[in-house]
Amino acid sequence: MSLLVLGATGTLGRQIVRRALDQGFQVKCFVRNFRKAAFLKEWGAELIYGDLKLPETIPPALLGITAVIDASTARTSDLYNTARIDLYGKYILIEAAKKAHIKRYIFFSILNAHKYSEIPLIQMKVIIEDFLIKSGIDYTIFNLAGFFQGLIVQYAVPILDSQTIWITDDIKSVAYMDTQDIAKLTIRSLSTVNTRNKILPMVGSKSWSSIEIIELCQKLSGQRSKISRIPILILNLLRRLTYFFQWSWNISDRLAFTGILANSDSFDTSMNEVYSLLQVNEKETEKLEDYLNEYFGKVMKKLKEINYTSINQSNQKINKSNF
Repeated sequence: MSLLVLGATGTLGRQIVRRALDQGFQVKCFVRNFRKAAFLKEWGAELIYGDLKLPETIPPALLGITAVIDASTARTSDLYNTARIDLYGKYILIEAAKKAHIKRYIFFSILNAHKYSEIPLIQMKVIIEDFLIKSGIDYTIFNLAGFFQGLIVQYAVPILDSQTIWITDDIKSVAYMDTQDIAKLTIRSLSTVNTRNKILPMVGSKSWSSIEIIELCQKLSGQRSKISRIPILILNLLRRLTYFFQWSWNISDRLAFTGILANSDSFDTSMNEVYSLLQVNEKETEKLEDYLNEYFGKVMKKLKEINYTSINQSNQKINKSNF
C-alpha cells in the first residue's frame, strides 16, 4: 500500500511517516520545503513537492497512491490565507482524491469540535469533516485532544528553567496521548475494514488538569514551579480585544483555545470502541507518567554528565597548574 502523508514534518505527521515505513508501507510526503523535510527522505520516504495554495500541485502527488493521511494543520501565523489553504485547498485535495480512486482518506480533527465552531480554526476542521463525509470517499476521522509532546514545552521546560507557567483559574482536564501511539493506531486502522466511514476518538487513558501535570513534573524533576494564574474574565477580554485587529487574529485564536479548556467539559471520552475495532490492548499505549519520567530521566542524566565533565576539566586545570 502506498501512502501520501500531509503535514509530514509536524509533531504527529513525522511519527506517522516513521511508523508507516517500519510497517513496510511505501510513503510519499507532500511537502513545500525539501530542506526542512530532508530527515524524512533519510528515513526512506519519498518527497513530493506540493502546496495546498497551488491546486495544480495536488493531482500529480496522488499518482499511484492508495491512501491519504492528512495530518496537516492551518498556519496560525498566516491567517490571511488560512481559509484558502484549509478550505479551498482541502476541497481540491478531496475532489482529486475521489477522481484518483483513493481507497482511504484519514483526517485528524479536534475532540468536540462541533461544540466550538465559533473559533475559526475549529470551524474549518468541521467544514472539512462534513465535506469529506459527503465526498463518497472511504474515510476515517480521528478526533484528537492533545499530545504528550506539547507538554514538554508548556510545562517541563519552564520548570527546569525556573520560568513562569501561566494557567487559568479553572482549567479542565485533557486526555493527552503520545503521538507515537496515535501513529500506531492510525496505521493499524488502514488494514481494518470496520474503521471505514467512522468518526473515532483518539485520546489517552487518563485526563489531566494543568495543576496535576505541574505537580507530576515537580515530583519527577525534583524542582518547584513558578505558577501565575490569569482570571477567565481577563482571558476573555484579551480575546475580544485582539480579535478587533487582523494582525492579532492568531493571538485571539490561541486565547480562544485556552478559553475552551477553561469553560468546557473535560477533553476526554471512551476509547473502548477504537481498541475493540483495532484489536489493541489499552495497556500497550504509553502513560503520561511513564513518558514524563523518561524525559526527565534523560535530562537529569545529561545534566549530570555535563556537570561531571565540567568538574573533571576544572580538576585537570588545577593539576596542570600544580606542575
